[in-house]
Amino acid sequence: MTEISYELWEPVIGLEIHVQLNTKSKLFSSAPNRFGDEPNTNITDVCTGQPGTLPVLNREAVRKAVQFGCAVNARVAHFSKFDRKSYFYPDSPRNYQITQYDQPILIGGTVSAEVDGETKHFSINRAHLEDDAGMLKHFSTFAGVDYNRAGVPLLEIVSEPCIHSPKEAAAYAAAVKAIMEYIDASDCNMEEGSLRVDANISVRLKTETHLRNKIEIKNMNSFSNMEMALESEIRRQIRLYTLHPHQDPKQVVSSGTYRFDPEKKETVLMRQKEEAEDYRYFPEPDLVPLILSESYIEEIRRTLPELPHHRHKRYVQELGLPPHSATTLINDKSLCNYFEDALRHCKNPKNLCNWLIVEFTGRIKDTGKTLEQIGISSLHVAKLVNMIEEGAITGKIAKSVADEMVLNPGKDCEEIVRSNPDYQPLSDHSSIEALVDQVLKENPQSIVDFKAGKTKAFGFLVGQVMKLCKGTATPSLVNEILTKKLQ
Repeated sequence: MTEISYELWEPVIGLEIHVQLNTKSKLFSSAPNRFGDEPNTNITDVCTGQPGTLPVLNREAVRKAVQFGCAVNARVAHFSKFDRKSYFYPDSPRNYQITQYDQPILIGGTVSAEVDGETKHFSINRAHLEDDAGMLKHFSTFAGVDYNRAGVPLLEIVSEPCIHSPKEAAAYAAAVKAIMEYIDASDCNMEEGSLRVDANISVRLKTETHLRNKIEIKNMNSFSNMEMALESEIRRQIRLYTLHPHQDPKQVVSSGTYRFDPEKKETVLMRQKEEAEDYRYFPEPDLVPLILSESYIEEIRRTLPELPHHRHKRYVQELGLPPHSATTLINDKSLCNYFEDALRHCKNPKNLCNWLIVEFTGRIKDTGKTLEQIGISSLHVAKLVNMIEEGAITGKIAKSVADEMVLNPGKDCEEIVRSNPDYQPLSDHSSIEALVDQVLKENPQSIVDFKAGKTKAFGFLVGQVMKLCKGTATPSLVNEILTKKLQ
């Protein structure tokens, strides 16, 4: 059997990210843009494609698209237009979609993201406005169509084929999601479908410069699923090319549209790929071109908030956060804003970050809520970290206090410590000295190892003292007494 060497191949990936904009009404009608309502209640004659109805462009959707363009340094087109994209499917009541084909609102742009501690810059080809389709719902004996989503404004962001691994794809998509959240253009809830990602992927030998046939993967509902889907498709294409080395590559891998099966962890063919001609694009006759002035664009650019990548840079360079921790923070807007609030009252940003992304997030992850939603004040978390810094409590006691803060949201950590005798740290010199003497007596070999230059022995002895006192001794005092005894 032919041996497959993955090291010889390079994946080439481009993503199409569809983001629902959080406007109050739909893109071309006054119907509410709202998720979760009863089926077919948020509709008008325009949404259902009734004869003689005319679309009217939503001004706020245009503003949110321009905000994104300014955030990624794209060229915001002063002139763009809408087009009809014809296709026949039950979720499209007009039998065409209104989109932007050859003259989109945004051209180019760059998204920066952290991949394995390195900053990578990904190029955007274009982004355009279009309206969403309805939703097909399948039941045991019939299927129905919910047109509540029909006409919801979408910004489709199309990257260049500049992504070369599933990990890069996930980092780029997460960075786009964060930008949309920071500018408050979308809630980007993937479970509700307000952010959806399609991937175009091909592989080629690392010695090649041209692109081979690509396939499109649709219906990926999480970034982890997207990574698995891309990994599966990369291996499938490499395997096919390796098993048919003398065949025309165009015949080995045919262009098509696939979906990812999470149970089988592989991509499954849905249909052969359509070409642009199949959609019979032509200018939308019921909408005038969209003309934007430079002053309008600049006014939006001036009002942009601090963006995720700029915040990441500040966290690493000014606050000293590890790049991975900074990435975890900025990719969760709610947690990041909570960190910013707590930071105003906290002396150690690094420890604060760790307590938020590890300790507190770990304690509440099963609730599906944020710290703010649970009712834990950012001031109280900052106080808890300060108490550790000041030696008022040990790290082990702090973990127990954090447990109580989650059980009793709103209760001040200082009050929790005061009301529980077990949370008072052991700082009596003579009591700690007795513990140190006991540990040294029981571990003579560690004393020998320390004097022989093995620094780990000191850490072991400290650990034994903390074990004896159940983590209540002040660590700085333990270190001080132990150092003197060993000298």
